[in-house]
Amino acid sequence: MTVPTVAGVLRDVPVEPDADTARRWAEIELSDPVYQERPNLLQTVLTWLGERFADLQGTATDVDPRIAGLVVTVGVVVALVVALVVAGPVRAARRDRRASVDVFGDDTRTAAELRAAADGLAAAGDWSGAVLDRFRAILRALEERVVLDERPGRTAHEAAQQAGDLLPGCAADLVAAGRLFDDVCYGDAEADAADDARLRDLDRRVAAERPVRPPQVEAAA
Repeated sequence: MTVPTVAGVLRDVPVEPDADTARRWAEIELSDPVYQERPNLLQTVLTWLGERFADLQGTATDVDPRIAGLVVTVGVVVALVVALVVAGPVRAARRDRRASVDVFGDDTRTAAELRAAADGLAAAGDWSGAVLDRFRAILRALEERVVLDERPGRTAHEAAQQAGDLLPGCAADLVAAGRLFDDVCYGDAEADAADDARLRDLDRRVAAERPVRPPQVEAAA
């Protein structure tokens, strides 16, 4: 759930919501499976809300309806804020655990063709498409230079790590580019002109850097 969604919920909150309605709102939101990955905190929130709603129902005859409505609304807001706090790290952890994306699939274009495609996409304002092809061009160029072997199914993470081992001066930026590739492919991020500019620069630097020999080759020399 995003912050705009919470704002939308708050706009729709009636002036005097009843306790059952408020409890239903909280339970619907907190039933999202993402919160189940933090069961202890979730149970604490649900228990606290249940107790507050029960207290409110037990004293409903003695409380001004407007005050009761305000108390319930505040309770819902607190629950949603806690939900967001729980969801953020969980969703981030999910992204960290997921598999990286296959860089090429069936794409057999040369590095020059991939660069030209990236330039065309950038000119059209499709920055996400541009950075995807720009990253592919970087890796294809390394294959053409025989720095990386041609390996079907190689993921962005694997390729970035392997290229970084051989090109230590670009290692951190290669890993960052691989992460951006995955995030754009999964739809978690949209690239912009600055991202494309960084990958253009990285492409030039990778092309200019001489690879180091793998440790096993050095040992055998």
